[in-house]
Amino acid sequence: MNGFPLKIVTPDGLQYDGMAEEVIVRTTTGDLGILAGHINCIAPLGMGMATIVIDGQKKYAACIGGMISMLNGSATLVPTTFEWADEIDINRAENSQQRAKAVLADKNATATEQRMADARLKRAVVRQSVARLK
Repeated sequence: MNGFPLKIVTPDGLQYDGMAEEVIVRTTTGDLGILAGHINCIAPLGMGMATIVIDGQKKYAACIGGMISMLNGSATLVPTTFEWADEIDINRAENSQQRAKAVLADKNATATEQRMADARLKRAVVRQSVARLK
């Protein structure tokens, strides 16, 4: 399979800079798959799993927020949060999920606290599901 240059850059720094054969990410409107020769595009990222094929091997990551672009044959993934499956602390994700559920069950929580807890819960679920794919 033909490859293309891919850079993955987060606020924490460069996560990957090399060749990839395929990238699948969750955008705000659904999944987007990119192969070599893909047309130029840019899309906002949602919250979900990223699948990156490198040297014929699938690697999985939790990928949340940000954007992806494909320009003149090179892809750039700029997520707000990006964690490779083997780097996710599943216990931390489970604890975050439990804390979020507690806030969501609290009838005295403010609307802002409820929205933040809902987002935390969704991130924790994504992280846990990706971590199981190590």
